[in-house]
Amino acid sequence: MQKLLVICGPTATGKTKLGLMLAKEFDGEIISADSRQVYRNMDVGTGKDLPSSSRIIYPWFSKYGYFLIDGVRVWGYDLADPKHDFSVSQYLRFSEKIISDIEKRGKLPIAVGGTGLYIKGITDGIPTISVPRNLGVRKNLENKTSDELYEMLSQIDSLKAGSMNSSDKKNPRRLIRAIEVATWMIDHSVKEFLKKEYDTLFVGLMAPKDKLEARINNRVDERIMGGFEKEVANLIKIGVDWNNQSMMSLGYRQWRDFYEGAVDRDVAISEWKKEERKYAKRQIVWFKKNPKINWYDILSSEYLKKVENLVKRWYHQDDVQKD
Repeated sequence: MQKLLVICGPTATGKTKLGLMLAKEFDGEIISADSRQVYRNMDVGTGKDLPSSSRIIYPWFSKYGYFLIDGVRVWGYDLADPKHDFSVSQYLRFSEKIISDIEKRGKLPIAVGGTGLYIKGITDGIPTISVPRNLGVRKNLENKTSDELYEMLSQIDSLKAGSMNSSDKKNPRRLIRAIEVATWMIDHSVKEFLKKEYDTLFVGLMAPKDKLEARINNRVDERIMGGFEKEVANLIKIGVDWNNQSMMSLGYRQWRDFYEGAVDRDVAISEWKKEERKYAKRQIVWFKKNPKINWYDILSSEYLKKVENLVKRWYHQDDVQKD
């Protein structure tokens, strides 16, 4: 069975750095699993950390390109124009193709990132991912309250409604999507969705709360000093709108008020840091639900060696025990 290594966890834990190290050790290639890094011309704010002279390379066997970082191929950057939406289904079509190509060339695919839905899609499949948007349904439902939407969903798909947490029940966007999916599945009599099977090893990176928050704050400061303001100005100059999906990403959406003169620079930076910290909490909650993840404290002096040993045993054997 094809092996797949997954490195996941909250932001600012050094996932890509670890991925590059393991890719060199085990002859692998990285597939970015970060929904913010799929957009072109959005390098600084999304933390791609590309070498200054790097350029995307398109191999003859793929319509997708990769960046060469420290001698390692990194796929999944610059997949979309920032003026256009990019869906999870588009990402999964990309990742399935690239993982298959990496396998055919005898390399180890390493999915690296903090977008839980991307990783879930790769490893478990998402049954509703191919359900198309229904603009008519969305238009008809856009003015309904969350209570009205939840009642509608309960009548169409009581199991889905019953599985929702309190936050989902109050989220009109998620409720509308759930109604959209339920309606489509009834109309198409959907029975089964298949997914690719992998021998997957999950490595999760973590740090104590105070240390993680400090790393997040420092990372935002580094992006500001690294040219983030110039990057945003360039995006606006080439026609990217604040209402585009890409500009809803963390950092960019917090910068809008400053860019338009509504708040000062320090407030925008403070809001960005706060939202990044909140995002990290959501990532932790998501990944903690997966019992297959082997967690490592990145501040432990032994963590790199332990991860390397775990991957080595898994890579060369069928059964692996946790450290």
